[in-house]
Amino acid sequence: MPRGPRRPLGPGLWLWLGLWLGLVLLLPPPGAQGHDGRARPSDRAEEAGSGRAWTAFQGLRERLRAAGALSRRYWALFRCRVWPEDCGEEGEAPARPLGWSLPLLGQQYLDILTTWYCSFQDCCDSGDCRIVNNFTGLETDLRVRLHGQHLARELVLTAVRSYLELPRPDKALALSFHGWSGTGKNFVARMLAENLYRDGLRSNCVQVFIATLHFPHPKYVDLYKEQLTGQIRKTQEHCHQTLFILDEAEKLHPELLEALRPHLEHQAPTNPRPECPRTIFVFLSNLGGNIINEVVLNLLKAGWSREEISMEHLKSHLQAEIVESTDSGFGHSRLVKENLIDFFIPFLPLEYRHVRLCARDAFLSQELLYTEEALDEIAKMMVYVPKEEQLFSSQGCKSISQRINYFLP
Repeated sequence: MPRGPRRPLGPGLWLWLGLWLGLVLLLPPPGAQGHDGRARPSDRAEEAGSGRAWTAFQGLRERLRAAGALSRRYWALFRCRVWPEDCGEEGEAPARPLGWSLPLLGQQYLDILTTWYCSFQDCCDSGDCRIVNNFTGLETDLRVRLHGQHLARELVLTAVRSYLELPRPDKALALSFHGWSGTGKNFVARMLAENLYRDGLRSNCVQVFIATLHFPHPKYVDLYKEQLTGQIRKTQEHCHQTLFILDEAEKLHPELLEALRPHLEHQAPTNPRPECPRTIFVFLSNLGGNIINEVVLNLLKAGWSREEISMEHLKSHLQAEIVESTDSGFGHSRLVKENLIDFFIPFLPLEYRHVRLCARDAFLSQELLYTEEALDEIAKMMVYVPKEEQLFSSQGCKSISQRINYFLP
């Protein structure tokens, strides 16, 4: 998963580096401690005169060498706390010298420095929720990486940016993505995580729930309600800005939808949330995909261009399809009936030209060369509907990344 650029060293960090150097010079070197961590008695001077000078020089050299090693150790530990994605094999702290143990004072300084750093880097207690809210990056991703979804691009960016810029939001933002599989709903949800949080989907401030995976058995719905609401509360306690993604929302049990209602309701002005948390719920659903495709097909047949299709063409049809559906309790839930869902966002069916762009992106993401002929061949492998018009890819852009394997040398 791509990561955003690391913030350059500002004046505060240069001050911190100075404090760091002072710390490591003040701390006892490894050689000044025994295996039990206690200071050893100083060695008696062997000789006077030049012997003392040589001993002092040797002591200074060993102290500087120890300070350098200790500095690297502290830096590795500190980096693992505030940049956990860099803390792999190459980021692990070097093995400590024989008899070396992290001094208690040094551990306390490390805790203080981490807390201080996180005070302006938006870290949670876990150190994993560095909030960046990169709206420029989100706008670029939606424009460049998302194909054929001009409505979703405009609505998602406007809704999320407007909400997160509110000084005191009185409710959570609830977005509901609707459309056929493979049209980009999960893709946009991932873009939100990547651009709002430095650690993307790995952030402790982001939670993903898949109905058939996390809540598969109706007989355990009471347990699921407890787990779901408990996870929401726990995340909100640790993060002042949270993102919850609920995939296959149309398959959520009605009681789970009801359990979500208090988290999406408006807060009374007389009892505002003291910490002003910002919470975004994103529901992903195939519900309404057929009516979206039908409306788009009729408009294209009537001579409209795809980019001319607006929310006015789709909004009433989509909401009616959701409310009238008998295969899902989503449209009959109080989330929908009480207008707690802020935006129903349609994802349009993808055409041949969009599938080619997805194929191109799949090659580029793996740093592979491609030809225009290869893109055409991959696009032709997909099944297109309706049978007569052959306009829309039945799977959107799903399985594209697997199909490029046929064209590798």
